[in-house]
Amino acid sequence: MSKTPQAIRGTQDIFGPDAEAFAFVVETFERVRKLYRFRRVEMPVFEKTEVFARSIGETTDIVSKEMYSFEDRGGESLTLRPEFTAGIARAYLTNGWQQHAPLKVATHGPLFRYERPQKGRYRQFHQIDAEIIGAAEPQADVELLAMADQVIRELGIEGVTLHLNTLGDGDSREAWRAALVEYFGAVKGELSEDSQERLDKNPLRILDSKDPRDRKFVADAPKIDQFLSDDARAFFGAVTSGLDAAGVKWTRAESLVRGLDYYRHTAFEFIPDEGSAAAGALGSQSTILGGGRYDGLMESLGGHPTPAVGWAAGIERLAMLVGDKGEAPADVIVVVEDDSLMAAGVTTLGKLRAAGLTAEMIASGSPRKRFDKAVKVGALSIVGLSVRDGETNLRIKAEGDMADRVEAIVR
Repeated sequence: MSKTPQAIRGTQDIFGPDAEAFAFVVETFERVRKLYRFRRVEMPVFEKTEVFARSIGETTDIVSKEMYSFEDRGGESLTLRPEFTAGIARAYLTNGWQQHAPLKVATHGPLFRYERPQKGRYRQFHQIDAEIIGAAEPQADVELLAMADQVIRELGIEGVTLHLNTLGDGDSREAWRAALVEYFGAVKGELSEDSQERLDKNPLRILDSKDPRDRKFVADAPKIDQFLSDDARAFFGAVTSGLDAAGVKWTRAESLVRGLDYYRHTAFEFIPDEGSAAAGALGSQSTILGGGRYDGLMESLGGHPTPAVGWAAGIERLAMLVGDKGEAPADVIVVVEDDSLMAAGVTTLGKLRAAGLTAEMIASGSPRKRFDKAVKVGALSIVGLSVRDGETNLRIKAEGDMADRVEAIVR
């Protein structure tokens, strides 16, 4: 016999309680996005490679090391999407979605990155994603963060706090960047190899390095607040006061950054509190949702300057935190106790499902044992179909209102 093919490393087959938890995350997200009036969008799983190279940046690890890129039969370089934002930005420009600005959109689905698989991190993974495009006001940031906070709360995940920072406007950020280059440049030889490389290309990323060689210098690095313009300071103040009004708990995180040049103003991550059950479940993979304002992205794709803000969260990581979401029992199990009543059983199933009840049928095995089997399976009610004195006999096992409802449907 030939050897059975194995799953590709970094992928997963989701089943049972894990699948129920996954579905619960998606269903909760869909319910909340409707409350906030975010439009649903479906995006292609692959784009032209340049969409990601130009928007994410040639020097980032995602583009240089992690993308699944391939040449199609026409000789064009295509890439499986490693994130949603770039594709949504491309669609905004190519489909004329500017007419809907400010545009609130949300989506979810699989993404692909070639990286080392670990707990809660896969090469094919899934995210929920929300974006507001064409809104420059801080209220858009507040709206998006309030939505994220509600998703987390409605998932029942406790002990999580919003970590918040500002990257300032363009001038503020550039002045901060220059100060960081000067500060870290003075100790370049003592930095990690990755941070030495980042110093020239992406110095802000040194601030969130986990390497001990870098951490000892980060605490005394220049802070963005030293370089904020009056407008940038006012913008951040409006965001924080809006979050307070919305009841969203937050804490300032001065080292939290988004390294790409098109990021502006708000940057944020929702992180489990130290010692919380969520922190214990995730281990080193602490961030469960993150995002920021990316006012310069559209220009990198050839569009006009367009303000935008968004976030994304890994479904697998959230599913790890929602607990066991075992499959709910059926509302009704229809038991065919005589094989001559198979058609009647199918008809009864149809009536129950049309009335909005979950239902399944037991019609195999020993007819005398089918009803007992249904009892063991467990359901809110059982409908048994048998033959007595040459006529169809109906018996219903249920309690209270459910018994009355089922009887009204099937009789």
